[in-house]
Amino acid sequence: MKAFMGEDFLLPSKTAQRLYGEYAERLPIVDYHNHLSAKEIYEDNPAENIARLWFGADHYKWRLMRANGVPERLIMGDAPDYDKFAAYAATLSYAAGNPLYHWSHLELRRYFGIDTPLSGETAADVWARANERIRQGGFSPRALLRRANVTALCTTEDPADDLSWHLKLRDEPDFSVKVLPAFRPEKAGELWRGKDWKDYLGALSARSGVEVSSFASLRRALLVRMGAFDGAGCVASDFGVERFPFAPAGEQEIEAIFARALSLREMTREDVDKYLTALLSWLAGEYKRLGWVMELHIGPVRARNTRMTARCGRDAGFDSVSDHPVAEPLGAFLDMLDGRNELPKTILFGLNHRDTLALLSTAGDFQNESYPTNVQVGAAWWINDHRDGMIEQMRLLASQGLLGRFLGMTTDSRSFLSFARHEYFRRVACGLVGGWVEDGEYPDDPALLKRLVEDLCGGNATRYFGF
Repeated sequence: MKAFMGEDFLLPSKTAQRLYGEYAERLPIVDYHNHLSAKEIYEDNPAENIARLWFGADHYKWRLMRANGVPERLIMGDAPDYDKFAAYAATLSYAAGNPLYHWSHLELRRYFGIDTPLSGETAADVWARANERIRQGGFSPRALLRRANVTALCTTEDPADDLSWHLKLRDEPDFSVKVLPAFRPEKAGELWRGKDWKDYLGALSARSGVEVSSFASLRRALLVRMGAFDGAGCVASDFGVERFPFAPAGEQEIEAIFARALSLREMTREDVDKYLTALLSWLAGEYKRLGWVMELHIGPVRARNTRMTARCGRDAGFDSVSDHPVAEPLGAFLDMLDGRNELPKTILFGLNHRDTLALLSTAGDFQNESYPTNVQVGAAWWINDHRDGMIEQMRLLASQGLLGRFLGMTTDSRSFLSFARHEYFRRVACGLVGGWVEDGEYPDDPALLKRLVEDLCGGNATRYFGF
């Protein structure tokens, strides 16, 4: 029997262990999509305790605790930090097979030097030992980034957000990690949210200096903010949709839809699809002009539980997976952009694993000589971010395209400890490739294997984004 999460964790063969130990383990990390705070990185305040590091914004943990019947005051409420930690520790005992079980223990080992399995019975001991390590220092955001060997990351920012923290970090002489903003204009597309959307346009107007009262003026405001993002080093954009739209319409019709939304009239699905198609296609053309990567996150049902969202807010663990058709509208959208020569580098993330093959085959339709695998399918994302999801995604990618051009892992996280997930991915990837070598399906050629592993673990992403 193997030791719990021992040196060969997720590395089932001698070849996998060699690939990880010789090539993958010590590589630097580039994380091209996350939700970390540039302000927190700049201010660099140390953590108070492990609960503040673990539960401040981690909806994965909140969701798991709710599944265990934990009262909300111990999740997002006002309970003492230790009580929240103990409730999570007790929950983890039931989480066999869940990636959080492995992630949590990787974080305990790599950051705190603790290899005790966490449970309700061990919670007090682990709490005391972890917090003693925090008191010794090294648990501020910058220290954690350095310890994880992070060299570059993209934080997801709204066009109306303040970029001053990114600029201050860029000018810090003793901090070499690239902290770049990624442009996420998703709220500008949410016209069905009525007053909330209208209020957002007010915030965008204030930030950009352009009064947004039409679709044309919205584009002007977004252009102003794109200029600011570009000046702060932006290399990527992001947009999430539950159901991918494709309904081209003329400028006059889009302006009429915008005006009705601004008057807080109810939007039809057709209105929304036409507006989003116009917005996304215009954005894509601008991204191509700027040389930015376009990331499309397809398939999340946001804030599905109305009662609990009203209580806890958005991004609190009440999102799920949609099951809308994706191949036809997405393919038509990419074809339209390609026909206009406005298709930028694009990464397609699908939340429903059912869509992975459709996304991969659609991406294959739009490759060109501008860059190897110009259109990518991103890492197994969110609900698929676990060993089985990663293996399924990489196996399908290998069967349909070039695994050796895959961009690899990104955390999509709000936690400064989440970079341990890169280790998790690297172990899974080395296990997969190592298995092929052991089975005689890929040559045991050190030069080939070194390049493949290093590219999967950051090399491809570094070149694709230009870090």
